[in-house]
Amino acid sequence: MRQVYSAQHPTEAYLVKGLLESKGIESEVRGDILFGARGELPITAETAPSVWIVADTQFSAAREVILQYERNNALDISGQQIWICTSCGEEHGDQFSHCWNCGLARQQ
Repeated sequence: MRQVYSAQHPTEAYLVKGLLESKGIESEVRGDILFGARGELPITAETAPSVWIVADTQFSAAREVILQYERNNALDISGQQIWICTSCGEEHGDQFSHCWNCGLARQQ
């Protein structure tokens, strides 16, 4: 077993677990029960909900799924949705339909 993701809350952990399993990567969520104790326990990587894959050999595939999830759900400092160009890696606000750097259309 290998940890592949540390989530902000249990709902996000189960969402990532579902994304992985939709790609045939068996996984489990750990630490979701500890979330109810926040305030009593410090929130650290060890106490945050996390997603673990069963087969270590699927780590690279799992990371690709998670990177795509993170690209699609990135927020800038102000909490606004951003997207990252798949061609050049440039970050853009949600209002842009094309990359200002390379001109590639936003992929949904």
